[in-house]
Amino acid sequence: MGRWYQHQHRLPKKAAPVAANTLPAGLVRKSLVILVALMFSKFIYLTSISSYLIFYLMHRFAIPVREAQLHLFLFLAAVAAGTLLGGPIGDRIGRKRVIWVSLLGIAPFTLALPYAGLTASALLTVIIGFLLASAFPAIVVYAQELVPGKVGTISGLFFGLAFGLGGVGAAVLGQLADLWGIDTVYHICSFLPLLGILAAFLPQRPSSI
Repeated sequence: MGRWYQHQHRLPKKAAPVAANTLPAGLVRKSLVILVALMFSKFIYLTSISSYLIFYLMHRFAIPVREAQLHLFLFLAAVAAGTLLGGPIGDRIGRKRVIWVSLLGIAPFTLALPYAGLTASALLTVIIGFLLASAFPAIVVYAQELVPGKVGTISGLFFGLAFGLGGVGAAVLGQLADLWGIDTVYHICSFLPLLGILAAFLPQRPSSI
């Protein structure tokens, strides 16, 4: 890799063409606000599962820590798979469709989760983790298409939101769980994916069809 990289520096550099943005500036700003709202929905709900699933299962089903950790492992494995496959799936079927299905499409599963049994909970969390994680690559690339030539700015914005919302969400949800109980927090969070309806207001770009 070092030899290949050294050779690349010796090659003449060509200026990369910057695609022109054909969308009105107002529509671009509105679309970015919608994407930020979708990121809020995605990462707050993702945090509610990844940070508190073990405590929720132990509290509701009275299972040992080791079994609850296995459920968390299945969820995180599904999240990893969704993150890896979200990009290729978006290239194939369109990023807007991936965003739509990954956020609003999981609402029936998240709404059912607080009422499911132990086995059904494991299955639902795997489905939710995979679909929810697949939205992140699609959102980032879709935002980069909205603002061509600003790849670094958009990437920094959305990756920063990803880490920031996750950290703040974990602290806030923990405080709410102390006040209202973990069951109540899970019931409230189950409605967050309904914000995915906002994806209907995103512009349909040619690369997203």
